[in-house]
Amino acid sequence: MIQKIKNLFLGSLLLVGFSVFAQQQTPVYMDDAQSIEKRVEDALSRMTLEEKVKMVHAQSKFSSPGVPRLGIPENWMTDGPHGIRAEVLWDEWNQAGWTNDHCTAFPALTCLAASWNPDMAALYGQVIGEEARYRNKNVLLGPGVNIYRTPLNGRNFEYMGEDPYLASRMVVPYVQGVQKNGVAACVKHFALNNQETDRHGVNVIVDDRTLYEMYLPAFKAAVVEGKAWAIMGAYNRYKNQWCCQNEYLLNDILRGEWKFDGVVVSDWGGVNNTEQAIYHGLDMEFGTWTDGLSEGKSSAYDNYYLADPFLALLQSGKVPQEEMDKKIRNILRLTFRTTMDRNRPFGSFITPEHRLAARQIAEEGIVLLKNDRNVLPLDLTKTKKIAVIGENAIKMMTIGGGSSSLKAQYEISPLDGIRKGIGSAAQVEYARGYVGPKTARQDGLAASDISDDRSPEALIAEACHVARDADYVIFIGGLNKHEGQDCEGADRKELGLPYGQDQVISALAKVNKNVVVVILSGNAVAMPWVNEVPAIVETWYLGSEAGNALARVLTGDVNPSGKLPFTFPVKLTDTGAHSLGDFPGNNHEQTYREGLFVGYRWNDKNKVKPLFAFGHGLSYTQFAYGKAAVSSKSLASGGPLTVTIPVKNTGSRTGKEIVQLYIGDEKSSLVRPIKELKAFQKIALAPGEEKTVTFTISEEDLKFFDDTRHEWIAEPGKFTVYLGASSADIRSTVDFELK
Repeated sequence: MIQKIKNLFLGSLLLVGFSVFAQQQTPVYMDDAQSIEKRVEDALSRMTLEEKVKMVHAQSKFSSPGVPRLGIPENWMTDGPHGIRAEVLWDEWNQAGWTNDHCTAFPALTCLAASWNPDMAALYGQVIGEEARYRNKNVLLGPGVNIYRTPLNGRNFEYMGEDPYLASRMVVPYVQGVQKNGVAACVKHFALNNQETDRHGVNVIVDDRTLYEMYLPAFKAAVVEGKAWAIMGAYNRYKNQWCCQNEYLLNDILRGEWKFDGVVVSDWGGVNNTEQAIYHGLDMEFGTWTDGLSEGKSSAYDNYYLADPFLALLQSGKVPQEEMDKKIRNILRLTFRTTMDRNRPFGSFITPEHRLAARQIAEEGIVLLKNDRNVLPLDLTKTKKIAVIGENAIKMMTIGGGSSSLKAQYEISPLDGIRKGIGSAAQVEYARGYVGPKTARQDGLAASDISDDRSPEALIAEACHVARDADYVIFIGGLNKHEGQDCEGADRKELGLPYGQDQVISALAKVNKNVVVVILSGNAVAMPWVNEVPAIVETWYLGSEAGNALARVLTGDVNPSGKLPFTFPVKLTDTGAHSLGDFPGNNHEQTYREGLFVGYRWNDKNKVKPLFAFGHGLSYTQFAYGKAAVSSKSLASGGPLTVTIPVKNTGSRTGKEIVQLYIGDEKSSLVRPIKELKAFQKIALAPGEEKTVTFTISEEDLKFFDDTRHEWIAEPGKFTVYLGASSADIRSTVDFELK
């Protein structure tokens, strides 16, 4: 009885104590920025030096320690940016063998960029953030926003195209959507990670103006506008310092100019020097192998550059503790924004809403490149047989490619999607056409075996036999996620299609006049057969809903509305990086001699006609542009003006058009591109409907970076506004002056 009374008394004391504690702590535990800073300083003051050192480096492949003694949780990263990576073993890349770690595979970021729709970017961020949150990850390693400098870069499929403005407008809502879930978006790879060849050693040489105008704007938008909570450094070097420990990028620009207050995370194995990592702005070191660089050492994570070597320097007094505390503040801020946010939602996983979002994003990003004789959409009222040819019609694209490899719950192949979409309206017959290498396993994941030992001649003969009497032939080819194509760790060797696909397409065109070529890729490809076929569709890598999205576009259930986020050149030397002979560099150095003139900027300057221009994309309807007008012929310093243009749907189908606004500076003290994208709008129009599209131009839109003064300036003078359907399809121009 006495013990029972004691227990009741102690319980009441605990309740009273908890009540007093709660009353005292309530203001501190509110989630506004000011109270987060109080919590950061409070937690920092309670930590030992050893606990701090543990927090700045990994403890496993994808996690870093918290402080159990203080109730500070671990940080758990997951690869993105196209889906939540499957669980791997503690210190290996191989699968952990879970049965509940499948995911929804979302379209590649090239597809998202091709939608030219910030609403799709917000949706993408929201749903992938929900899946990360549900799997209890607090950092999503994505999105990627490195600029498409060359069509040979193996990781271009993970990025958002060649134009810094387009990438900037698409990355902000993605970041915001992810972080609404209490999950940090870790924007990567900062910066100048534009090739995979020699990625651990290459030193990029680029002038400051090109850096600021081309390669930094999307990162800046993610940080300044999107308020990203994390940034991942790149493998390459810049100014002869590795980007994960680069004083100019991380301290001077990221933290100094942009006031970034989140964490800087190394790419896996991207740290190379302890003292530079300490002083040059890195917060968290993660590694690819057991000690970050190589295999086989015991107590592997203690050997990291920011582990025992860092602790020894702190204990000896050679490094002041404030250098450690800077990093811990950033990490704690991440923790309070994510895992210790009381209002953090619970997330959701592979829901019907997520599947629908994946399909919608895919449908908006598919680009109709060519459609002579209105071959598309398929006219099923007069169709008896459709021939589907090509390996990519049956090949899984969610496995492979490097860190974007996914254990998707399902993946609808193009062939299955077409069969489902056609239904009983027509016979669908398949032939292989060509064969690539057998899909390699990645991290214990393997696609189904679709190997075929027949000769190229036999495969082409079969394909032509199947295609000869078909009403339509749909060739589904392109690239894949094998090393040397669209894959992390290696660049492509050539612009052309692999596995003899050009020969297959030409052979099909000789036996059937209605050949539709569907390209799956994250990069531009050469098309020597472009004039032999009436229709070409670029579908990117579309994820779980790939086949369904493609079928809905081919049959006309969805009117295509995507436009290219990068230029398709006729040949490699039509790009600045290859015309000037720089790629992929010499003696670990790569000079960006083309400077600002990337993609359409290069084409405009050198009067090079592209295969398909930046911003190009057709529809099953037609849009007529009227005459552009400006609200004033002069823009006073500091004051905006508006540009308007009427756009009308003159066809018979509801469709979406992307109206693009470019600005050119007629006379400048520094060389500038002829025109640069400064605004765009995606509008929906019913048949016969007309809308007036309105853009606002401010002095900010006219500025260039003067690297001699290290500032953005707008010079008075005459400017031209170009409005059109692509960078090469300008429908109206109008001039104004900056006073």
